[in-house]
Amino acid sequence: MYSHTTKIRVRYGETDQMGYMYYGNYAQYYEVGRVEMLRSLGMVYAAMEATGIMLPVLDLSCKFIKPAFYDQEITIKTTIDQLPGIRIHFKYELFNDAEELINVGATTLVFVDMAKNKPCLPPANFMEKVQKWFK
Repeated sequence: MYSHTTKIRVRYGETDQMGYMYYGNYAQYYEVGRVEMLRSLGMVYAAMEATGIMLPVLDLSCKFIKPAFYDQEITIKTTIDQLPGIRIHFKYELFNDAEELINVGATTLVFVDMAKNKPCLPPANFMEKVQKWFK
């Protein structure tokens, strides 16, 4: 299992009339957590795409526990709890600045060969970096 945390502050434009972070923005926070997790492993989306592999989202789930508010610093904990194959599963836990769990979510992404537009195995260099967390 591999986990990584990153922080992001709720911006005014991300809130709705009630002062809550708009529900549609949680998927963007998941993306921030996912991108920063991959970066922590030495992987960058752009570099993977340059080798002809993309990672579209296949599935997304989101559960709201408490609202996030303007100017709160949110901690995004992103976890991969199973070795990736053609699919990679991410789990997310979002915490407010009082360290209360406010949201949980999950996404499934698929490794896709851009030339063939077909699912494929993850790049070897990615697997080298992630395998050590699953022994």
